[in-house]
Amino acid sequence: MVIDIYKKTLQGNLSKDFGLRDQMRKSVVSIISNIAEGKERETPAELIRFLFFAKGSAGELRAQLIIAKDISYIKDNEFSMLIKKIEKLSFMIGALIRSIRQRESN
Repeated sequence: MVIDIYKKTLQGNLSKDFGLRDQMRKSVVSIISNIAEGKERETPAELIRFLFFAKGSAGELRAQLIIAKDISYIKDNEFSMLIKKIEKLSFMIGALIRSIRQRESN
């Protein structure tokens, strides 16, 4: 996802809209960074907390993709591909949270 967003933000109008471009990059980097930071924490509760941060950043990126599509920075087919990837990633993070919670409750 990081590579997809960086490549996309190097093209067309999106490359020139520094605010949206930079925010999209920050959001996508925040996803992986929060997962990594949470994994390095000492307790499952802390990991879950950072996974929720990552999930929140995925939501931010989803909103930014919608904006980029609505102002014609991203074509419909590109948007569909990217939105499916971010939704899948968000679902996977949620599934990981549920799995950790279930493991900890047993």
